[in-house]
Amino acid sequence: MIDRGSPVPSVGVKLVSADGATDTTSDAILGTGLVAFFAVPGAFTPTCHVNHLPGFVANEAKLRAAGVDRIVCATVNDHHVVKAWAEVSGALGKIDFIADGNAELAEALGLMKDLSGAGMGIRYARSAMLIRDGIVGAVFVEDAPGVNASGAPAILMALEAAYN
Repeated sequence: MIDRGSPVPSVGVKLVSADGATDTTSDAILGTGLVAFFAVPGAFTPTCHVNHLPGFVANEAKLRAAGVDRIVCATVNDHHVVKAWAEVSGALGKIDFIADGNAELAEALGLMKDLSGAGMGIRYARSAMLIRDGIVGAVFVEDAPGVNASGAPAILMALEAAYN
């Protein structure tokens, strides 16, 4: 698994933002400024949709006030699903999304989780990172169901402690 001090990998992904969906690389998205990055197992899945993403949407202004230049959510879904999720959740224009349909970034980050037993295939482990200029400053991975270590409140506390 990627750890503190590591550069973010360069993997082809689709960026879903208010401007639409574009082909790019993970390092192009995560490599400039202070980025609050979080990864979820899947768009529209219960915990991701009800607990994880809404916390970042609700705390967008606080994250930016704490110095975050970009908030990015990654999920192993195609860009059409990711765009629909961003629109329905009110996140489009506040949060950028990485559609990692083949889990290539999840694998490169060492954050793959095999949920094949539940019929979901390879997904992200629920996690978050703080990345400054392409270098990982902190990694938060959930060790139990739910959103605790990787939620927006935990990221805000980490920003207060380490980046201010």
